[in-house]
Amino acid sequence: MNDQPNNNETPLIQLQSLVKSEDKSAVVDFLGTQSTSEIANLLDSTPPVQKEQVWQEIPESIKGEVLAEVSDTTRITLMSDMDGAKVTELTKELTAQDISEILDNADDSLKSEVIDNLDSNKRDQIQTIQNYSDKVIGRYMNPQTINIRENTTLETVQRFIRIKGLLTSEHQEIMVVDKDNKLLGILSLIDLVKQNQKALVSDFMSQAISLLDMMNVHEASTILRSKSLHFAPVVNSDNTLLGQLNINDVMAITQHEADSMMMNMQKVNEKDELFSSIYSSTKSRGIWLGINLATAFLAAYVIGQFEAVLSQIVALAVLMPIVASMGGIAGSQTLTIVIRGLAMGQIGGNNRLWLFNKELWVGAFNGIIWAIVVAIIAQLWFNDIKISLVISAAVAINMTAANISGISIPLILKKMNIDPALSGAVILTTVTDVVGFVSFLGLATLFLLK
Repeated sequence: MNDQPNNNETPLIQLQSLVKSEDKSAVVDFLGTQSTSEIANLLDSTPPVQKEQVWQEIPESIKGEVLAEVSDTTRITLMSDMDGAKVTELTKELTAQDISEILDNADDSLKSEVIDNLDSNKRDQIQTIQNYSDKVIGRYMNPQTINIRENTTLETVQRFIRIKGLLTSEHQEIMVVDKDNKLLGILSLIDLVKQNQKALVSDFMSQAISLLDMMNVHEASTILRSKSLHFAPVVNSDNTLLGQLNINDVMAITQHEADSMMMNMQKVNEKDELFSSIYSSTKSRGIWLGINLATAFLAAYVIGQFEAVLSQIVALAVLMPIVASMGGIAGSQTLTIVIRGLAMGQIGGNNRLWLFNKELWVGAFNGIIWAIVVAIIAQLWFNDIKISLVISAAVAINMTAANISGISIPLILKKMNIDPALSGAVILTTVTDVVGFVSFLGLATLFLLK
């Protein structure tokens, strides 16, 4: 059997074939054709045992960059046997931003040892980043910026950048600041190179769209998307320049927001990644399964209160899941749209009342339409007009309540600083189940029991 990779296969399949063949030199050659981000993605897509095998064949010169780009779970696995000297060696050429991200997954003693081994400038930058929580934009910024004054000529700026070796792939714009490091504007690299070198920076300085260091990541992500920014200075409340975000940072933040929303809506912990350990995945998912079980027992308790009517009319037990299901689907549709609107920054102010009224009428109209459909089917099935009317009324009530809940729950949770994507669906399911069962079985008790 030939285990050599086929160039028409994906990089992941090619790497798997090479690892299986145990041809270390071929693995090294293959990794040499991949960028650091591609290698990081391959490591994230590899089970734990094979991660170590691949890691050993990555050139030492790029291991630090790869370590900064892999997921938290992969990084923890790779760093499990590293001491402070090894981490310091791998990260010595990295930016403070990348080193800070790597140290987020290190224990306190390892973190302290690595930071102590750095030069004072980089140490201060890392400590600045580490002082922010992971919910605010300051945690993601690069503290290293190119700062110039507005009364300087473009020629002087170019000479200054060349002598200091300041320009790297991390910089898309040059910051213009005053003597107190207050942000005045930005100078593009295009203008720096293209314009008359005798001209002053102030002649071509443009206004900067900046982000506050304490701004919530979600809010910042919304601004970055809405304004299509590829670069943003980061300032404090006094407009003092603290750092910058470049295109890679912007993409990482927006991707993180999208991933968080998707995983939270499915009740999956952000750290529960595809190749996480069995223990961590079981633990993170089990918590929400437990919460869901508790709500299921609540619904079962509600059903138990109507034991008399259920024991006399078997048709109710057959039809009961329809009421809860229709309400659940209607509510989840609204919930998904509202959570997406919140994530995109589209909901706020007086448009919330408009949305509430809209969803109220959408729920009512859909409730009436599908109540009629359900009533017709129930009548054909059981040939009992009272049962048909009861279930149609229950469907209409529950679908209306579901739409109202679908918009109200995320807005209330947002007001309470609780992620609606994480807990909204559990609450909605409970509401639609309880309202559906109470309305259906309550109406049946009133009109069907003799």
